[in-house]
Amino acid sequence: MSEQAIKRLKNKFIMTAMVSFFVVMTFIAGFIYAINALMTRSQIRGNIQYIVDNDGILPMQYESIESDKSADNGQTIKDKNDFISQLEKLFGVESGYISDEFYYSTRYFAVTFNEEGEVEKVITSHTAAVESNQAVTYANTVMKRWFKFGSYDDYYYMVSDRENGGTIVVVLDCSTQISINRRLVSLACILIGLGMIISAFVIRAWAEKLIQPEIKNAELQKSFITNASHELKTPLAVIKANTEMLEMMGTENEWTQSTMRQVDRLTGLIQNLVLVTRASEKDSKEDRVETDFTSIVKDTAKTFEPVAISDGKTMELSISDGVSMLAHEGDIRQIVTLLIDNAIKYCDDNGKVVIGLGTDKKKKNIYLRVSNTYKNGGDVDYGKFFDRFYRGDQSHNIDKEGYGVGLSIAQGLMERYHGDIKVSWRDDIITFTCKF
Repeated sequence: MSEQAIKRLKNKFIMTAMVSFFVVMTFIAGFIYAINALMTRSQIRGNIQYIVDNDGILPMQYESIESDKSADNGQTIKDKNDFISQLEKLFGVESGYISDEFYYSTRYFAVTFNEEGEVEKVITSHTAAVESNQAVTYANTVMKRWFKFGSYDDYYYMVSDRENGGTIVVVLDCSTQISINRRLVSLACILIGLGMIISAFVIRAWAEKLIQPEIKNAELQKSFITNASHELKTPLAVIKANTEMLEMMGTENEWTQSTMRQVDRLTGLIQNLVLVTRASEKDSKEDRVETDFTSIVKDTAKTFEPVAISDGKTMELSISDGVSMLAHEGDIRQIVTLLIDNAIKYCDDNGKVVIGLGTDKKKKNIYLRVSNTYKNGGDVDYGKFFDRFYRGDQSHNIDKEGYGVGLSIAQGLMERYHGDIKVSWRDDIITFTCKF
């Protein structure tokens, strides 16, 4: 794995950790808010039910709400959902208990209606924010609602039948509880934001420390390939020189020719290994210059045209003029060379190679496409095409020259420009697409 690939993996790890942290923190904050809201709603319901049971007038003598007083939904106040009851026990909350301060701290208004639906009594003695006509308007509004208990702005209401006939509407001012819940949400968002910022620094530092051994291994691998390539050149040069000397002495035969072919093959393999290593190295962006992409593709295609003709293949160009980018000319030329050489090499007999170059409408991306006819490409695993030393024939006994590293080199060079290279096959045509 190259150093760039390791750093991409580090970034993916950081992103995954951050997303996981955000999801967990959001779940915890949401769960706390939901539980708090559920318990607050239960307490509010119990308080309103107490006022309803007293026909809208709070007595000066208080006692806990008796369990046989039932709500409109058929449940008693104490006989609520078991889950809520367990939560109240856990947090020491008694929603059915009315404290001595309840009379003085409760802000509400109530409106009673007779059986004909006419206003019978308006109670606003426990609130200064609502007048009698406003209380009637509120009562008529909530009576039209489907639910007999719910929230309305900063108020909670309950619509209930009276024991002696008619209807009572109690509206309780819950602005304090609602503002507390809102502050809880704001505090949770602030804590999540701060947690994300702090965790970003911690996770980044941790990830940087974790990948250092891998980066060191990648550097050692590069050093090994470079040193091994250098060391192998000397014995290969000696073998080649000795074989050439034997041929000059009149002992040229099929064995010496085979030796020379293998020496040349090993020399080419070493050169490609060095190219693979260099392709994965860091690129100096400061050294990039404005490069004529169009000219490079045309010149490279022209160089390969005789090769295609000698193989009985045709070459077609579809190259836009004036395409340029900041790059190293050698990198671009090498990518184009590798792709065209690969296309000609694996193109079907009497097939066609198509080379295309263009930009998108906004000219933010440059696209290089090299295609060739490839009828037997239906059962090929294209996911392995960019693996080093991968050959379509796993026995490596095909008649095509090469080492299976060209596409890997092209991919490494594309990574320098934050681009990508993809392969696709359709209608007996295989296409390599580079996006810069």
